[in-house]
Amino acid sequence: MAYASEQRAFYDADSHIMELPDFLQKYSDPELRAEMPAVSYSASLVTDEEVAEIMARGGHHTPEHIAQQLAMGDHLIERSKEIQALGAFDGRERRQALDLLGFKKQLVFATHSLAMPFSADARIAPKLRYGAARAHNRHMVDFCSADQRLMGVAAVPLDDPDLALDELEFALRSGLKAIWIPHRTCGDKAPGHVAFDRFWARLVEADTPFVMHVGGAPLQSAREWMNNGRPAVKDWMGGGENLRTKDMAILHQAIETFISMMLIDGVFERFPRLRGAAIELGAGWVPAMLTRLDWTVGIWRKTDTSIAGFKRKPSEQIIQQMAFTPYVFEEVGAFIDQSHPDLYLFSSDYPHTEGGRNPIGRFETALGDRSETIRNKFYSENFLRIFPAARV
Repeated sequence: MAYASEQRAFYDADSHIMELPDFLQKYSDPELRAEMPAVSYSASLVTDEEVAEIMARGGHHTPEHIAQQLAMGDHLIERSKEIQALGAFDGRERRQALDLLGFKKQLVFATHSLAMPFSADARIAPKLRYGAARAHNRHMVDFCSADQRLMGVAAVPLDDPDLALDELEFALRSGLKAIWIPHRTCGDKAPGHVAFDRFWARLVEADTPFVMHVGGAPLQSAREWMNNGRPAVKDWMGGGENLRTKDMAILHQAIETFISMMLIDGVFERFPRLRGAAIELGAGWVPAMLTRLDWTVGIWRKTDTSIAGFKRKPSEQIIQQMAFTPYVFEEVGAFIDQSHPDLYLFSSDYPHTEGGRNPIGRFETALGDRSETIRNKFYSENFLRIFPAARV
């Protein structure tokens, strides 16, 4: 019996590969291999000893471990986490995991391998930045080739418009199903800069969405905000390199800024068939963003000629062209009431610990007595609208 009930279709907008240290090196161009950074788990719950043991076995779980994971049955999502999870880094194992999870399709994101290619550090050579993105994308293709239910997410930095378009073409030719872009300034440009119109137009032509995800902008606040004269606060994992209390409180600001800049610069207006999603960045901020954008454009269109010609209100553009994944601890039912049922997507975050032990149960509680129509939108229909490749 699968975790997800067969009485309803569940499409998972967020899952992850737990990359092994040589994830980028193994798939990079030979001349760049020595410069490729090893994947680090220093900011995670995974220990160096766990990684070393897996690497000593040639990058595999033992048959005994796999058998134990399979024996969990529909409790897999509750008990199988991080690098020890079934299918954490092996696509063939993930196929078995999906049989137990019961999701119709599952987007697959990286976990730690994009720190360098997505970094805002302008000193990183473009050849190395985009070479790392290419290595990631090749590896993602390989992982997801194990099962058609796996929808691989490509990584494409936007720092260089021409190189970004080249990598987009590679990702499309390779069959990856969505394009992850960092939600920060694109080098010295805004995402709505005219230099990126070719990029957005190509996504529309290919009927492929863009996505933003936690990790696509710096996780931690500026050091000055943490300097309060008291001892340093640990992150939620017990260390110091992941999200801390202050970081979490303002995590939404970077993604809200990115989407707002895209909208005000007219990207959604110029490309009404462009679709996108913000994944693992929460959703509690979305209703207020829609209201704020509506009144901002409504007032400033009198003096800003670039927005005066909008044919749709900002909220209409976002509702029609984007979607968002709430965290399991958020009240998605209330967000729907405050905004629109087309805006939100189910996600499991498998095999990450923060996805919770029973995401469907948590979301069901948050949806309360809302209708089957709303539930169908949340669990499947909104996903199929944003990610049409899932219909195949």
